[in-house]
Amino acid sequence: MSPLLSARGLTMRYPGSTVPALSDVSLDVLPGESVAVMGASGSGKTTLLHLLAGILTPTAGSVTLQTAQGPVAVHALDDSGRSRLRREELGFVFQQGLLLDELTALENVAVALMLNGVPRALAQAQASQWLAALGLTGLEDRRLGALSGGQAQRVAIARAQVTGARLLFADEPTGALDSRTGAEVLDLLLAAVAQGRTLVVVTHDAQVASRCDRVVTLSDGVIVADTRRTPATETTSAKARA
Repeated sequence: MSPLLSARGLTMRYPGSTVPALSDVSLDVLPGESVAVMGASGSGKTTLLHLLAGILTPTAGSVTLQTAQGPVAVHALDDSGRSRLRREELGFVFQQGLLLDELTALENVAVALMLNGVPRALAQAQASQWLAALGLTGLEDRRLGALSGGQAQRVAIARAQVTGARLLFADEPTGALDSRTGAEVLDLLLAAVAQGRTLVVVTHDAQVASRCDRVVTLSDGVIVADTRRTPATETTSAKARA
C-alpha cells in the first residue's frame, strides 16, 4: 500500500537554537491508519506534526501528500499554497480546540466550508448534520463559553471532518479533559478512522496511544521506536540514535 503521507530526512532548526528540534526524521503514514506520536516534552513531537501538516517549513527534508489530483510536495509550497492545502485536504483538532469564541458551534463548523467557497446556507446545513452526528443536536447556537470541554472538542472534530478531509491531525486532543470525556473524544476520532480517514495524533497519554494502530516515539528530535499493532500480532522496530 502506498503512503498517504511521506516524510524524508526532516530536519528543523528554530532561529537562535543550536540544537535541532528534529534531525533527519523519515516517516510514512498509510491510508486508514491511526498513528500516535509520543515523547517527552521537547522531544519534537509537535514540531513533527506541524511539519507534516504544512504549518511549518522544514530546514531540510521533504513531505509529500497524496491527493486526488496527485502527489503534492508540501515542503515546497509557499504560504498561500500551504494554507489552501490545509483548508482543502487536512483536518485539525487541538488541545483547546482553537475554535472562534465569537462564533456559535454551528458557525465554527460551517466556516471551514465557507472558506472553501461553499455558500453559507449549504455550509450551515452540512455543519448541522455533523453536529447532530456527534451528539450536539440543540447546541448549534451556543458559543464556546456555554459548552463543556468535551462538547467543544466535538465541535472541533466536526469542523475537522466537514470538508471531507482524508487526513486528520490531533495535538493532545484529550489533554484538557477528564478521563471519561477524553475517552469519548478519542472514540470519535477513531470512529473517523473506521470510516476511512487517517489520523495522526500527538499525545503524552499511554492510554490514547494504546488504542492507535501504531505508536511512533521521539526522543531528542529523532524516532527511537515505531511500533505497529495488528489484531493478531505486535511488531516493533527501533533505530538507535546516531
